[in-house]
Amino acid sequence: MTKSKIKLTDNQKTLIEKMGMAYEQSGFSPVPARLLALLMVAEDPDLTFDQLQATLGISKSATSNSINLLLNTGKIEQISKLGERKRYFRNRIVHWKEDIKKTNERMGLFVDLMKTILKQRPGDTVEFNQSLKEMIDFVEFLQRELPLLYKKWETGRK
Repeated sequence: MTKSKIKLTDNQKTLIEKMGMAYEQSGFSPVPARLLALLMVAEDPDLTFDQLQATLGISKSATSNSINLLLNTGKIEQISKLGERKRYFRNRIVHWKEDIKKTNERMGLFVDLMKTILKQRPGDTVEFNQSLKEMIDFVEFLQRELPLLYKKWETGRK
């Protein structure tokens, strides 16, 4: 057993596997999915490169590639601790409100592109065009309603 390997209960191992499979279904490769799940399930939310590698039993390159992917997609963040040279990584769950707001803003860019595409579509593809129009309408609806839902949720928590 490697010194950096963190101790996990059977329940935590099962949760990591289930969460990893859920992340895979949303488009992640297996290793980044498990790494993200480990950062969610581990008792200590801040783990080092060595802890991630040893606990998941993966190679240095797989660990490095997965960390870089998750950093670049904003799923995790890197932190440092005073007096320590090691880099620590943590799930960005604490930033979920900010992330949802950014996602809502990106939906606006997506809608603008879809509207441009719809304008250039040939008129004889009626069913496709109608589906595209409905999607645009729905995403615009979500964009308008999401801030209202957030406010409603905030009010209900007080």
